[in-house]
Amino acid sequence: MKPIQSALLTIIFGIAALCIGSNATAATPQQELAAASTIEAVKQRGVLKVGMDIFQPWAMKDKTGKLIGFEIDVATRLAEDMGVKVEFVPTAWSGIIPALLTGKFDVIIGGMGITAQRALQVNFSNPYDYSGMGIVAHKTLAAGFDSLESFNRPDVQIAVKLGTSAAAAAKKFIPKATLRQFDTEPQAYQELRNGKVHAVVGSAPRPAFEAVEYADSLFLPIKGTFTQEPIGFALRKGDPDSLAFFNSWITIVSMEGWLKERHDYWFAGKAWAGMVE
Repeated sequence: MKPIQSALLTIIFGIAALCIGSNATAATPQQELAAASTIEAVKQRGVLKVGMDIFQPWAMKDKTGKLIGFEIDVATRLAEDMGVKVEFVPTAWSGIIPALLTGKFDVIIGGMGITAQRALQVNFSNPYDYSGMGIVAHKTLAAGFDSLESFNRPDVQIAVKLGTSAAAAAKKFIPKATLRQFDTEPQAYQELRNGKVHAVVGSAPRPAFEAVEYADSLFLPIKGTFTQEPIGFALRKGDPDSLAFFNSWITIVSMEGWLKERHDYWFAGKAWAGMVE
């Protein structure tokens, strides 16, 4: 064999040997996806970090300052089933998706409605609950108002929480009204009780609860909700392993009846009211 041919064969066999060695140690695509998933990171860390904000009765503080509510139950059960602890990361709603994307927490479990606009930024799990927007009004300022059209005037002021589905619904269904946006939900409702706005648009069942608790000054101009929206976990895109796990978990606890039992406790009545400040 000529010297040049011998050298070429040596190079080819060397490259082949390197490829074989590399393939022998490389992870499969499935292993790489699993290793990069949020679920694996949570298991290794031993803590599930959950982004949320205060929405009664989704998440709120009791008289001792402890977080309670539907979403708190959901996230706590999820962490227990994963064999890890749960850590809640209260975050202003207007910045909660950017905080998720920058890794401040692992998942949003905060009554987040699944919308097309949000789905462009995050992946949503299958729905684990359904909600909708209601409206509660001031008896003096909104006397005689009995439809959304009644509020659809520039001289009518509507309070909402900034960055929420309630704000989007108010803009869509009563676009001529003057929208006043607040950082927190309690601020919006307090403005209504003070007689500074005609109504509040918010996620059910809070508007109905307000109408009952402050019956002397507030009322429901329309019954029920005027929108319907599915609620899902929000997680960062590109993580099919975590998305599959969350969907499986939601299916399991739904079939158990556990999700309905917790939903009914927090939304069908106010047996929990004595625990809240």
